Amino acid sequence: MQEGTDIESRPLHPGLIFVLLFLAVFALHIPLLRLPYFWDEAGYYVPAARDLLLSGSPIPHSTPSNAHPPLVMAYLALCWKISGYAPVVTRTAMLLISAFSLAGVFRLAQRVANTEVALAATICTALYPVYFAQSSLAHLDLAAAGLTFWALGSYVEQRRGEVVWWFSLAVLAKETAVLAPLALLAWELLCPALHRKQRTHSLCLVSRGWKSALLLAPLVPLGLWYGYHYLRTGVVFGNPEFFRYNVQATLHPMRVLLAFLLRLWQTLGYQSLYLLTLATGFAMWRPPLHDARGERGRIAPSVQVAFLAVIVTYMIFMALVGGAVLARYMLPVVPLSIIIGVSTLRRRVPMWSWVVVIVALAFILGLFVNPPYEFAPEDNLAYRDYILLHQQAEEFVEARYPMARVLTAWPASDELTRPYLGYVTRPMRVVRIEDFTVEQLMASADLRSQFDVALVFSTKYESPHTLLEDWPTWVDWKTRFFGYHRDVPPAAAAQLLGGQLVYTERRRGQWVGVIEMERVMEAQATNSR
Repeated sequence: MQEGTDIESRPLHPGLIFVLLFLAVFALHIPLLRLPYFWDEAGYYVPAARDLLLSGSPIPHSTPSNAHPPLVMAYLALCWKISGYAPVVTRTAMLLISAFSLAGVFRLAQRVANTEVALAATICTALYPVYFAQSSLAHLDLAAAGLTFWALGSYVEQRRGEVVWWFSLAVLAKETAVLAPLALLAWELLCPALHRKQRTHSLCLVSRGWKSALLLAPLVPLGLWYGYHYLRTGVVFGNPEFFRYNVQATLHPMRVLLAFLLRLWQTLGYQSLYLLTLATGFAMWRPPLHDARGERGRIAPSVQVAFLAVIVTYMIFMALVGGAVLARYMLPVVPLSIIIGVSTLRRRVPMWSWVVVIVALAFILGLFVNPPYEFAPEDNLAYRDYILLHQQAEEFVEARYPMARVLTAWPASDELTRPYLGYVTRPMRVVRIEDFTVEQLMASADLRSQFDVALVFSTKYESPHTLLEDWPTWVDWKTRFFGYHRDVPPAAAAQLLGGQLVYTERRRGQWVGVIEMERVMEAQATNSR
């Protein structure tokens, strides 16, 4: 699917590529393998997989069902059944998915471009901070992305049976994976009509025909899952609060516009992606290079437009739904923009490999250095800082106040009550609040007889030099449409609650604190006499 005269050597066996990729990603993630579970892992995916392991039911009972398809949870339950329940097993299992996904990126890039582009694009994808961080986390998005890459590889080869297989698995990993086949179907139907009017035949990757309907096949397993979920729970798309947060509360026109701009940024600029995007834009002003075999080839326009159809569909849909505008939701399409960018650089820039090296180094830097804007800690190694902060603070609370009632917010409320998440050795009593804003803490101060200790922490990362922080309109939009709030720091929280700060720790813009209430201090003083 590449235009030009590039000649490919005999390709490596996909199995060998997978093994090499797994060894590489495993070695890079060794320091992270024993970390306890983080955020949505602890809040939903690990409990859901554990319920499946213990009860055999694909619908969780220890946490409200979000109606996500069960493929990844079933995979984790199987891995635990074989190797035992432990974070290292979970994270190794997810790294196998990461390597499989990278093999899909390599195969796709090699099919549409060449081995050089495939190697460079795969390395960039693996080092992209969001991809790297997600590689060992028990979320659904990476699995759905990897299966989508394999489906697209089969699609450009026009192997419709394989396309149906891979896309069907993808939607069973996460329901939003259905966007890719629907986007391709829409383009297959639209392209010939445009051709008759505007002579765009070269942009049609496949001819419209009855086989186009096969792209609807993934709706069958997805529909069967939702039907089963409805019969078991009485709801189709998860518990009412989940549906309200992710669909009903997201459809305000201004929010949709802002979310679309954020999705555009996450696809082309986020976490140093802007370097590759800018380099690609500048490269387009240069003429194609020639070598001994003639003009360097490019990805066929029909393939590029098919990629574009998938990318735009994801950006639009993810602007319409999803209460949290998380970057991991765009993992199925970011590697497509990376492939196109790397191919363009190779075609037009003499020192293209050095440009790729600079981009890769920026990605590596982005793993350790937080960007000058707000971002989710799960988008680089900041999630490790979060885990270590909570692990140490909760060990302190359990050791010093084993029988205490602890005031805190989610996800620490789950970390303290579910020992299998890896933070405490036995369940503790928890009084849960929404966050650590002034309003929530003042309301909690009136109920101070109901708790003995407060565990406060930063629920959102805030950069010390956030861009746009002085623009009141932006702050208002964030607060109104994206749940933005400011957490009260530990010392101020202690004053509001009427307690004493006995423990605090900070790591690169995140913090945690333990506040002891006055009556506990008085009781300890009495016991020490």
